[in-house]
Amino acid sequence: MRILGIETSCDETGIAVYDDTAGLLSHELYSQVKLHADYGGVVPELASRDHVRKIIPLIEKALSDANTQPNELDGVAFTQGPGLVGALLVGSSVGRSLAYAWGVPAVGVHHMEGHLLAPMLEDNAPEFPFIALLVSGGHSMLVKVEGIGSYEVLGESIDDAAGEAFDKTAKLLGLDYPGGPLLAKLAEKGEPGHYKFPRPMTDRPGLDFSFSGLKTFAANTIRAADDNKQTKANIAYAFQEAVIDTLIIKCKRALKQTGMKRLVIAGGVSANTMLRAQMKTLMDDLRGEVFYPNLAYCTDNGAMIAYAGMQRLKAGEVLGLSSQAKPRWPLDTLAPV
Repeated sequence: MRILGIETSCDETGIAVYDDTAGLLSHELYSQVKLHADYGGVVPELASRDHVRKIIPLIEKALSDANTQPNELDGVAFTQGPGLVGALLVGSSVGRSLAYAWGVPAVGVHHMEGHLLAPMLEDNAPEFPFIALLVSGGHSMLVKVEGIGSYEVLGESIDDAAGEAFDKTAKLLGLDYPGGPLLAKLAEKGEPGHYKFPRPMTDRPGLDFSFSGLKTFAANTIRAADDNKQTKANIAYAFQEAVIDTLIIKCKRALKQTGMKRLVIAGGVSANTMLRAQMKTLMDDLRGEVFYPNLAYCTDNGAMIAYAGMQRLKAGEVLGLSSQAKPRWPLDTLAPV
């Protein structure tokens, strides 16, 4: 079976063709970073319009690179939610229309399920069950995964997600958009021991996350500090260390609570070098395993949507003509396959 995957949940237009025998055949990605940089964040209306401009040329390119004609496809998968409603509507309307025109099923994919299953694209794919830490600009959650669609959310953000806190703190440090990767790069020049940031919600039971207070602590620290490059690097280091320590503490709790030895880290923040190194240390100490997507599939992309869509298509899940975008869609409401 072969499927076209379409991702348009926020500010990346991702298109991919996936074959359940041959694997990923093509992968196209267009980022709107330059478009939104002047505004310091994603402008939803501009994002939607840019998806409209880019989606068809990218689909044509992905099909061409995969040496695939529309009549060779068995389905079209697209991100149905969650995300920016205007952006979702572009992908869902184009995907649903192409499926109808080509006479193949349409499959609506949950964006976070796509991230969660992205490590399955690798040769060393994790086996079920496992604990998944999903960390991105919009979400931070710990999920107990028994199988595809069999999800129990153990903890999640009650305010800012980890990626959002990275971006906002980077902006306070005067870094360009998107700030998360730039803050991580600046932190590489920082020195430990100069600042001590809190590890939010680690002094109480539970697996929920809260990073808004950490962002406020960073803002107050930056305001009181001198405008020196090394000082900024030291603050970036302390902030990043606090976020990663918090994630590690929560992951360790979740693994102990469930008795599991496999951990999957996915989402944009999973590309963070320090996070990967320290999570490996944690799992080595616990005699367990940690899995990540390829760096190309950490941020939003069509490959993860194509893969997740293939699993749903094989299970017989297809959408009718009246399907709608879902800007809010709890992960644990999905049906197991």
